[in-house]
Amino acid sequence: MSIDISDIPALARGCAVLGTGGGGDVRTGSLAAIRAIQTYGPVPLVELAELPGDALVVPLSGIGAPTVSHEMIHSEDEAKRIAEEIERIFGRPPAAVMSSEIGGSNGVAPVAWAAQLGLPLLDADAMGRAFPEVQMVSMYVAGLPADLVVMSDVVGNVVTIRPVDGLWSERLARAVCVAAGSTALMADYVLTAAQARGAVIEGTVTRALAIGRATEGAAEPLRALTERLGAARLITGKLTDVERRTTGGFVRGTATIEGTGDDRGRTLTLELQNENLVAVENGRPRAMVPDLITVVDTETAAAVQTEGLRYGQRVTVLAWPCDPLWRTPKGLETAGPRAFGYDLEYVPIEELVKGDPRG
Repeated sequence: MSIDISDIPALARGCAVLGTGGGGDVRTGSLAAIRAIQTYGPVPLVELAELPGDALVVPLSGIGAPTVSHEMIHSEDEAKRIAEEIERIFGRPPAAVMSSEIGGSNGVAPVAWAAQLGLPLLDADAMGRAFPEVQMVSMYVAGLPADLVVMSDVVGNVVTIRPVDGLWSERLARAVCVAAGSTALMADYVLTAAQARGAVIEGTVTRALAIGRATEGAAEPLRALTERLGAARLITGKLTDVERRTTGGFVRGTATIEGTGDDRGRTLTLELQNENLVAVENGRPRAMVPDLITVVDTETAAAVQTEGLRYGQRVTVLAWPCDPLWRTPKGLETAGPRAFGYDLEYVPIEELVKGDPRG
């Protein structure tokens, strides 16, 4: 299977949904992917089992604040500089590109990076969604050492970091990112195909494509998307307040949705750190990380990223279960509510919506 220009709209829609508000605006990733395919041709999509054990897999992603990455676009040279540095370090070239996070632009842009490098794209990622911090990846949860991070920015700087662990990889990479203007391209957890087995989340590119295609031509796009995701509907209403600030390489803030129609009289608040982290109603959590929480346009079911939230938008908030990896003790320690500073015991979305007719 290859990814061609005709696949990009569906991939972008699916990645926007999986981005849970983050991962960057899919429009920039889509334009980059289309241009790269026009220049270099379709990108082969390969399964992990197709790669030899010693093949180098390069997880690539943009790091930084989505509000900045929307304005400061990655250049073609960044991926090439990172690939050259990896070949210099390992003594052999990369064999495949993998999305570090399938959510948002970081799920679409790897198509462009793979095309530019003349490499296949691995049908996998390291999150099954989007998360804001470097250590919040499946490889860290699986116990692989985070001993190499390679970063490049739009100016042409290349930085190689040898962190002692995943938490230090976040601290150091974030500092470099802020120095670069709060956006950069990053390869972290460069690994062989043998190491990747059991340490990455497979099939996520094809899942994003399926999610994006679920609403194509649907008479009721919101219903079609909800059913495809197996999601609970938390509220349908109007955005009445949005507070955002860019600090420390992140977008942080809150968004408030007041219910309309059957949900009139209800108010849901979303806590944001690049992604939608916690949904609260009347002081009670309705959904929380690592489960996925996405805001979509009520009419079109198109996902709305955190940087695109605006007063007056008519939206629906959906939530559904994360990959089982994130519900393990190490997964919750890494990306559960307490990892983000919330004094909350993780409760799966299935439990939080049990008995709720909207769920």
